[in-house]
Amino acid sequence: MKKLMFLVAFAIALCGTAQAQSKGKILIACFSWSGNTHELAKQIQQQTGGDLFEITTAKPYPADYSECVNLARKEQQENARPPLAAEVKDMATYDVIFVGYPNWCGSMPMALFTFLEKYDMSGKTVIPFCTHGSGGWGNSVDDLKKLCAKANVLEGFAIRGSAVKQSKDEVLKWLEKTGITNSK
Repeated sequence: MKKLMFLVAFAIALCGTAQAQSKGKILIACFSWSGNTHELAKQIQQQTGGDLFEITTAKPYPADYSECVNLARKEQQENARPPLAAEVKDMATYDVIFVGYPNWCGSMPMALFTFLEKYDMSGKTVIPFCTHGSGGWGNSVDDLKKLCAKANVLEGFAIRGSAVKQSKDEVLKWLEKTGITNSK
């Protein structure tokens, strides 16, 4: 009986170790125009302990909403890849990549296309999160899956931008479902 209890305890300890190791190094990469997506990224960072990286373009988007929307539409129509202002150092060391963005014109901002095409996501776990006005995910998850075809894309989290500051409990529940939190 002692031998059986020892084996059960050993198996439990081994599973806990395997789960912690499988989580790997975490990056939370986000693009945020209004600050809502960045706020959501910070909540994810607090719950996962991951590194935060803000995706920014070399030429900032206009501060005026209408001008920004017009530029976003133009970039989408032209299938543009705006240059980014910074790079992730040692992307190869990350196993889990949270990718955050606002829904712009039914998908991700074109800066996300630039970002996702820049790095090899093969074998990585990619987890999208999105803020929106009322459009939900739009086509963004399909677009992300095409760009990360060799990655394991998990179920993401989408929320109205206006609700982000009150979403800590929702975010925690979602992260617990993914199995990627500090509490694991």
